[in-house]
Parts: sequence; structure tokens; C-alpha cells
Amino acid sequence: MVNLARPKSFMMKNLIGAVALLVVWGLGMCARAHGDFHSLIVEANQAIEKSPNDPEVYLRRGEVYRLHQQWEAAAADYNKAEALGATQNATDLARGRLYSDTDWPLAARASLDRFLASQSGHVEALTFRGRALLRLGQPFSAAADFSRAIAASTEPGPELFIERAQILASAGADQLKTAVAGLDEGIQKLGPLVTLQLKAMDLELKEKNYDAAIARIDLIAAKSPRKETWQARRGEILLQANRPEEAKAAFQAALKSMDTLPPARRNVPAVRDLESRVRRELDHLGGARP
Repeated sequence: MVNLARPKSFMMKNLIGAVALLVVWGLGMCARAHGDFHSLIVEANQAIEKSPNDPEVYLRRGEVYRLHQQWEAAAADYNKAEALGATQNATDLARGRLYSDTDWPLAARASLDRFLASQSGHVEALTFRGRALLRLGQPFSAAADFSRAIAASTEPGPELFIERAQILASAGADQLKTAVAGLDEGIQKLGPLVTLQLKAMDLELKEKNYDAAIARIDLIAAKSPRKETWQARRGEILLQANRPEEAKAAFQAALKSMDTLPPARRNVPAVRDLESRVRRELDHLGGARP
């Protein structure tokens, strides 16, 4: 048994964990997994009082402990569930999550390998094993697990595509194109989500594909009711591309868009900061302000 008393680092993945608790406990709302720790534990304790010999209730309480970083208590509940006859699959998945959260990738991989041997299309197990493989220095195997998770999911969330792209990008500059292609797969499946477009844009910029990055900004701006943020970002990219005249035009367009804002909106700190940054860039470029 791995000693959890002195974990090397914590890597909580609360969104995936919340989905796990939904599956195990059947809660109606994802927010419950991140709710008040005391009330969730009280509810779990009441379930145990009613069914003290049911391994499932200990697995449920262990999930609550895990999601709130009570590692030793979670491990104890998983051990109790095992002693009461919980299936190997159930305890392997639970411990795989726990070892991943506490940064024990070898133990996480061992537990999840056993689980996936009989549940090869389990989305959550694949994502947790992918993270373990990444920490073990195997980015291509990690990305492959994320690809399997995406293929197995009926409704893959954008975070799966983003995390896979981050894994591939970490493998080296020669993997940036593959990472971008994976994000475009997500865009094709889920639509032009801003989160996916922005991540792809960041990777395009690493490759110095400025035209491709600008095209993505333009797509985002076209669907946004407010343009100034994206016009300013367009100007910044054009500066990176050493195209100062085009950058100047983009910054001027951003100021014009901000001029159309009502006073209350224009006085929001984020908008004031954006306007100050745009005006500084125009001053530096020697551009006339609108």
C-alpha cells in the first residue's frame, strides 16, 4: 500500500472528480461535489449508519474525502470498502484517482491498468491514466489515452481536447502541428468554442503562424457582441508579426469600439486597463488616436 502521509505534490482535477462523484453517487448537480464539506460528510455518515456493511457507501464517502483533499481518510474508506467486499474494479478506480491526485503516478498507473483491462472505454480512468503517464515521462502514451477517452465519450468536453493538446505541445516543437490538429478536431465536434480557438491560437503563435492565429481571432470577434478585446489582441499579434501599420489599425479599431460603450461599462476596471494598454501601444507606434 502506498504511504500517502507525505505526498510529493497535489494535482487536484476537480472537474473530472466531480463527474466521478456524479457517477458513483448519482447526485443531481455537479456543484454538489464542490459543496460544503461538512454537509456532504454528514450525509455520507448517515448513509453508513443506515448500511454499515455496504461497501458502496464507504466508496461514496471516500470520494467526498478525496475531492476535498482528505487523502488519508479517503484511503481508509477505500480499504474499508475492500474489506466489505467491494469489487476489484471499484477499488482500483478509486485508488487510481487518489494516487493521481497525490502524485503517485506509478501506483496510479498500476491501479488504472487493472481497471482498464476490463473497462477499456472508461473515459475517466483513461484521463487519469493519461495524467499518470505524462508524469512518468510518456507524453505520447498519455496523449493516446486522451484520444481514447475522446473517442469513447458520447459528449467529450473541451477540457479533454485542451489537455491532450497541452500534453502534445510539451513533447516538443515538432508536435505543435499535431496539437493544433487535435484542437481543430474538437472545434469540428463541439463548434468554434472560444476556449478551443484561444488554445489553438496560442500554439499557432508558438509556431509563428501569425496569419492562422489572426484568422482565429477574427472568427472569435465575428461571433462576439463586443469586439474591442479581440481587436486589441489582433493588434498585439500583428506587432509580434512585425506588421506595425496593420497593428496600428487594429488598435485604433479597438478604441473606436470602446467609444461606443455606455459610461458604466467603460468605467469597468478591465475596460479601463484595456484602453490604457491600447493607447500606450498607439503612442509607441506613433499612431493617431481616433
